[in-house]
Amino acid sequence: MRMGKKIRVAIVGGSGYTGGELLRLLVRHPSVRVALATSEREAGKPVAESHPFLRGFVAIEFVKADPAAVARSSDLAFLALPHGESVKMARPLLEAGLKVVDLSADFRLKDPRTYRRWYDTTHGDPDLLHEAVYGLTEFRRKEVGRARLVANPGCYPTAALMGLLPFLESGVVAPGSVIVDAKSGVSGAGRTPSAAAHYPETTEAFGPYKVGNHRHTPEIAQEAAVALGRRVPVRFVPHLVPMSRGILAAVYFRTRRAVDDEALRAVLVRRYGHEPFVRVLPPGLFPNTRDVRGTNLADVQVKVFEGGRDAVVMAAIDNLGKGAAGQAIQNMNVMMGFPETAGLDFPGAVP
Repeated sequence: MRMGKKIRVAIVGGSGYTGGELLRLLVRHPSVRVALATSEREAGKPVAESHPFLRGFVAIEFVKADPAAVARSSDLAFLALPHGESVKMARPLLEAGLKVVDLSADFRLKDPRTYRRWYDTTHGDPDLLHEAVYGLTEFRRKEVGRARLVANPGCYPTAALMGLLPFLESGVVAPGSVIVDAKSGVSGAGRTPSAAAHYPETTEAFGPYKVGNHRHTPEIAQEAAVALGRRVPVRFVPHLVPMSRGILAAVYFRTRRAVDDEALRAVLVRRYGHEPFVRVLPPGLFPNTRDVRGTNLADVQVKVFEGGRDAVVMAAIDNLGKGAAGQAIQNMNVMMGFPETAGLDFPGAVP
């Protein structure tokens, strides 16, 4: 599609943090006009009332989510709804000819039995699971370009897989489990108030949660198995840290033979050397969430421990950027034939 022609996009579920981040990024996209944003609880109110940082940039009001209205007004829809809700919207929009990027978990897991086990509900449209493309853009670019339905990856899986997949693809990783140790800012818990995300509960506090049963575990394992061609046991321990946004993932694995830092870093350079949103850090430097805040960037680095057989690859992303809205827009760009960096080519904000 020519850059001169703007497409109309809808954000279904626009009042949360992810919806707000989609709006923030899309208002500066050269080929997009935000035609509609929905919110059940904020319907009839100006978008900028829910997201004051958008005053002067977004003039529309929230409306209730109606598939027919979304289809009439839009060419592509971002679904930023809770799991179990996106699946209800996807098929009518697809049948109306729209392209869809779903930011929920509804189309990430290919096995409906796995979805039922981890999300405690039966999948509402299992036939669409087979069509949906898992949108880790750097690894599925061709498939995303042909897709009409993209399942945007979860935030933790994005960070973990950006680090791990190059080593699985290259055959470096020895058989056995991988350990994913990840830390996330509190915005990952969403905008709906909860005790777990309450300021007095999170400030000056740091600890793990959902150890061994976090819903992103099967997503990481699924994509690791696709890359390797066999099952990869994943031991995932997420942590909540007292910052608003950002994820730092450290993925530990054993190598097939003794290697050094230079050899493993070369794997990252070969895989990501021409990727616009992935920065392989210089030797001796390590990822920090500060450096990717507000961006669609992923900073990666690898380190081999003494003995040469145990290694850790680290990745830093913004959970609302590369972990959600930024990657969704990256996928939209690929789906629509826009330059992949359109609307996303800017550095972070520090401090």
